[in-house]
This record gives sequence, structure tokens and C-alpha cells, in this order.
Amino acid sequence: MLNRYPLWKNLFIIAVMIFGFYYAAPNLYTPDPALQIGGANGSQTLDEALLARAEGALDEAGIGYFGEELQQGGKTALIRLKDRDQQLRAQALLARALGDAYIVALNLAPTTPGWLTAGGAQPMKLGLDLSGGVHFKLEVDAEAATARRLEMYENGIKRGLREARVRGLVTLDNRQVAMRFRDEASREAARRITAELYPELLLDRVDEDDSWNLYAQVTEQTIKDVVDYAVSQNLTTIRNRVNELGVSEPLVQRQGSNRIVVELPGIQDTAEAKRILGKVANLEFRLVAETNAPVTERQRFEYRSEDRAGMTEWLERDLVISGERVSGASSGFDQNGQPNVLINLDSEGGMLMSRATRNNIKRRMGVLFIERKYRTRYELDDDGKEIAIRVPYDEKKLLTAPVIQSALGASFQITGLDSPGEASELALMLRAGALAAPISFVEERTVGPSLGAENIALGVKSVQIGLALVVVFMVIYYRVFGVAAVTALSCNLVLLLACMSLLGATLTLPGIAGIVLTVGMAVDANVLIFARIREELANRMSPQMAIHAGFERAVATILDANITTLIVAIILYAVGTGPIKGFAVTLSLGIMTSMFTAILGTRALINVIYGGRRVDSLSIGRIPQQIAQGADA
Repeated sequence: MLNRYPLWKNLFIIAVMIFGFYYAAPNLYTPDPALQIGGANGSQTLDEALLARAEGALDEAGIGYFGEELQQGGKTALIRLKDRDQQLRAQALLARALGDAYIVALNLAPTTPGWLTAGGAQPMKLGLDLSGGVHFKLEVDAEAATARRLEMYENGIKRGLREARVRGLVTLDNRQVAMRFRDEASREAARRITAELYPELLLDRVDEDDSWNLYAQVTEQTIKDVVDYAVSQNLTTIRNRVNELGVSEPLVQRQGSNRIVVELPGIQDTAEAKRILGKVANLEFRLVAETNAPVTERQRFEYRSEDRAGMTEWLERDLVISGERVSGASSGFDQNGQPNVLINLDSEGGMLMSRATRNNIKRRMGVLFIERKYRTRYELDDDGKEIAIRVPYDEKKLLTAPVIQSALGASFQITGLDSPGEASELALMLRAGALAAPISFVEERTVGPSLGAENIALGVKSVQIGLALVVVFMVIYYRVFGVAAVTALSCNLVLLLACMSLLGATLTLPGIAGIVLTVGMAVDANVLIFARIREELANRMSPQMAIHAGFERAVATILDANITTLIVAIILYAVGTGPIKGFAVTLSLGIMTSMFTAILGTRALINVIYGGRRVDSLSIGRIPQQIAQGADA
């Protein structure tokens, strides 16, 4: 029978629409402004006592809150606020009350009901220009990068002189390496060794009464190159860390000489993001110093584990390798069920580790964990307002110092970690890459509906105006068929939102433009079908046959038009960045949903209205009066 779908096809269309409404529904629930508390260390856990401290501070300040809870097994805590305007004030208040051991971050807490989240339905993420996301401005510590390079020069020269059996005193003096020798021959040998190792250094001889001195100076160009390398390396590392966080459409770019801008649209766990991005989780492998080693060639470090609080070890100043040689890392458990991190080194790192351990079997090797931390002090500015000043410092503590049982290669494991969470975080840091220099957060901003309200309002208004004009035109021009097209168009928008929510896509202002374009394309498909039906009616075809022929003959044209547009959208996604990708994603999904609703959805509605019965005329607007040639045939 003409214009009747089989039962299975009708049930399929109904099932798709139920799916669409279910996964689009979470977008009706606006998130609550909130504060998220997390430990500065990945192994830290939060408890009810800490939550009570936070609540007490908010109560004392008169800031309204609700829905306080511990999340992720005590890893983070969430406090919802009643007033969005109090977010920044509440963050500063809790940051001071809880101290430097905790990170207090701005957040937007979802309000999706449990009956939706139980089925995996989540609200669509919004870009920074709309709502939900964080903006960080990071500053690379150029002085620390320079100091690290100078330390590398010092250690390298010491190692070279020791291997060549040249005796002398090597120390750091400002931005130069000072070398003092007892005779001129030793100085000349040191000069040749240093020139071969580091040709970029300027060498200057200075004679004194009782010593022959050699100074290796670092040029301004070298310092500039060091800073540029540190920023570029940190840029790559932060991009890797963002990828580990699984953020869609992030922005990580350099700003100026030593700053990096990071934008994370739709991120929910802002405390975790802040800790992961800024963590200077580097490792240094050093041999445990001999008991009779000079103090100038060894350093003393405390153990990081709480079980070994107060215990120390003396390590050699010379590095075997650092975390920069790590090519891969994964967390797990050793044969004793203790958390560990499996380390994979690059070729040079494996060679250095093999050389160091092969010649030092039965000695102990220390694994040093380096972390950039901050001390916060509060001062009054010129206006008498209290401001927080964060002073950075590097904490170096010992993870473990096992005995070298055999020569190590490019793959080995480290143990002595406090918890699986700490092992997982350390593996993530090393896997993403070590920071070439410490970074500091100089700006943090969460863009919420209060800041993006105008953009949201304008975007929604544009969709509403476009949809309203389409509705008026279609209903007036195509009458009953126009009503069916408008209904299918509404279903198309629901399906589009459902697909974006399900895929975790981020909606931005260009994405809203893609939705508006999708509305036009969906209507265009219906216009092609309806125009074909009217032509068939003008050729004196029966109404039922005209409906059948109109849909059948217009499908090929609709597919051709939409597929060519889809190809362009795919190209935009492949070569574009940021907002361009967002527009491409929205457009691609909109094309696919519009083809479904225009070809199947609209026809299903028309079948319900006209199918399976005698029809003398169709409510599809004015039919052309001229009859095409060959109509009599």
C-alpha cells in the first residue's frame, strides 16, 4: 500500500526520537556555581573534618552554600554556592582557611537528575565563550631554567675533568662556572675539555699568585635560547597533559616571551586540572654518596614517605639521568602488591643508566622526586586591601634508595610510593613529559553563565528568530505539509543536541552558527520534496502517487547536496583548530540528523496524515496551473 511504513520502521523512528529526547533532556538543567577542593598532592585524601573547616569559614563570612559532599573516595570535595557572584570571594576565603596543602578551584556543578545520569545522559559542554570551562595563564620561571642549565654545565664539567683525571675546584659563580687549578697545565687541559663539551661557553683565563683560574661564561644569547627552549618544551608538555585529561577542543598557546595560555572548555574537575598542569613532577636518579665523599660533592635529602619522616640520605651531586630521559611510564603493582611505576627511557637515557649501574653494582641509587610548591603570605596593598602573595619553592625529597643488584637498562621500575593514586599521578606526569622549567599560575578564570550570559542569550535568540521565520514561512506556504516539516525540524534540533551531548562535543558560538545553518539545510530538504510533489500534482498525478513520487525522486538530490556539504565539514574539522572544529562538528552532526528527519521523519508524519486512505486533494499550497508536456501519456 502506498505511503504506509511497515510497523518496524515506525517503531524505529519512535525509538530514535525517544533516544533523542532522553539524551537532550540534561541540557534543560542549568549547573550550580560551586567550589571544588583537592589536595596539592595526588596521594592526599579529604575527610569530613576538612569539609567542616570549609563550611565553618563560609558560615563565618555569611556566604550561602548547600550540597557539600566528598567525591571520588575522598580525593576531592564539592561545595555548591547559592549565589554565583560569591564564587571568587568564597574561593579566596577557603584558600586562606585551608592553606597551601589544598587547591580550591572554581567549578560548575551539574544538576542533572539521577534518572538521566543513570542512563549515561549528560549535559552538553559549553565553550569558554558561553559557559563552563577554565582559563589559565602560566608563567615559565626563566631564572629557574637558567639555574638548571648552569647546574648542568657545572656537573658536566666536573664529570669531564674527573674522567680526564684533571684535579681542580669547580663552583658556580653567578652566571659563570669558576674553575681553580694549581698549575697552568691543568687549566689548559680543562679549557680543552670544556670547549669540546660546551662550545657555546666563553672561556676566560685569569692568573693569580697561587692559582690558575678559568671562567666559563654564559652568553646572553645562550640564556635566551635556554628560556625559549624551556617555554617550547613546557608548551609541548602541557599539551600532552591536556590530552591526558581528555578535554575536547582545548587551546594551548604561547603568549609573549615566557607565558602560556591554556583554555579548557567544558572541564569539570578544575582542581585536578590545575594540579596536573602545574605539577613539576620530575625525577632525578643519583647514586648514594660514599661516607668519605667531600661535602662539596654530595647533598642531603629527606624521604618523602610519611613512614620515613625525619630520615635522610646523602646523594651525589652528579646526576645519572633526569626525568627528561623518560619516554614512557605506567603505574601498577610489584610482586609484593605495592604500588610502583614502570619507567621506559630513551636510547641515551638507557645508555647512561646502564653505564652508571654496571660500574656500581651493590651500591645504592636514590630516586629523587622534585616538586614545585608555594608558600602563601598575605600583605596589605596601597589601598589597605589584603592580597595574597604566592612564593614558589622547589621541594626535593627522596622516594626510595634501593641497592643496585644488576645493571639496569632502558626499562626498570621504581617503588616506595605511598599509594596507587600517587603512582598513577607520577606516571601521568612522566608520560606527558617533564617540565623544562617550573611554571606559576598568574591568572585563573572560570567563564560561567554570569560572564557568558550575553553570548548565550544572543545565540539562543538567533536560533529562535531563525526557527520562527522558518515556521511562519513553511506553515503559510505549505500548510499541512509545512506543519509536518516544522515538527520534523524540531525533532532534528532535539537529535542534534542529543548527539552532541552523547559525544561530549563542546558548543561554542560558531557551533550555534552551525545549528542555525542546520535549520536552513533541514528545511531545504523538505522544500525540495514538497516542490517535487507539487510538480507531480501539476502533472495530474493522483495525490497518493504524487506523495510517493515526490519523496522517491527527491531523495537522490537531497543526498547529493548533503554529502557534498558533509565532505566540506570534514575537511574543516581536519584542517581547522578551536572554534572552526566546533563549527565543523556541529555542522556534520546537523547534516546527518537533518537527512534522517527530512527523509524518514517528515515522510512518517505525512504517512500518518494521508497514508492508507482515499485522498482527493493535498494541503500543500498553490499547485502550478500549467501542465507539463507529455502529461497525457
